[in-house]
Amino acid sequence: MRSLWKGAISFGLVHIPVRLYTATSSKSVKFNYLHSECKSPVKYMKYCPKCDKEVEMSEIVKGYEYEKGAFVVLKDEDFDNLPTPSTKVVKIVDFVTMEEIDPIYYSKTYYLEPIEGGAKAYALLRRAMEDTGRAAVAQVTIRSKESLACIRVYEGRVLAMETMFYPDEIRGWEGLQGVGAETEEEIHENELTMAKSLIGNLAAGFDPGKYHDRYREALKAMIQERITGEEVYRPEEPTTARVVDLMEALKTSIELTKQKDGTEDRAVH
Repeated sequence: MRSLWKGAISFGLVHIPVRLYTATSSKSVKFNYLHSECKSPVKYMKYCPKCDKEVEMSEIVKGYEYEKGAFVVLKDEDFDNLPTPSTKVVKIVDFVTMEEIDPIYYSKTYYLEPIEGGAKAYALLRRAMEDTGRAAVAQVTIRSKESLACIRVYEGRVLAMETMFYPDEIRGWEGLQGVGAETEEEIHENELTMAKSLIGNLAAGFDPGKYHDRYREALKAMIQERITGEEVYRPEEPTTARVVDLMEALKTSIELTKQKDGTEDRAVH
């Protein structure tokens, strides 16, 4: 695995040097969009409809749409005046029990690995958290975004860090239909007994290895069948740019020829 950055876990006066690694990766099958006629990849460009032209990255600025069609423009120097986020430091601010954190707050998982000089302090923190049944709430900056995070012991060996949503990023469920206590009044006791019995029959320990993405497996099998059957397309390299250049050169040559002919005619007469 390739680490995202090298930094430190910080709590009190203790600094534990660590590396940060992404713990998960999506296995979704990715597709390119092709033009149906020639099977060439479709190109996406940054286009300004008002100026009717393609826009270079150097011409683009950040704009915040505070109401429909109205923007506040922010320049790079504006961001320099903001509070500096905690860069490459996992700053622990509290220790809590895991049961206190609802899974809805979790966003993405990372591994923390001790590096030179940090192995003992890392092991000490891991052991102390495991013995006390505590997890750490921390603040960390990843790719310029400061996030809330939870550090926990994973499989008794490694410290895993979950980035978390802030409370104001969690949507409320109020207003959803059919989720209130009034619905429970319609439940009969025999229905509840049967539901509990069914749950008991399906009860099992969590074994992640027995679950598979059947859709992805079937999709990859279908793609492999097409490859084996040589149902593949190899679009030709685009030559549009060279054609345009040639056309412009021809037009310019014709104009120059007309000017030359006109000059010679005037000289004769």
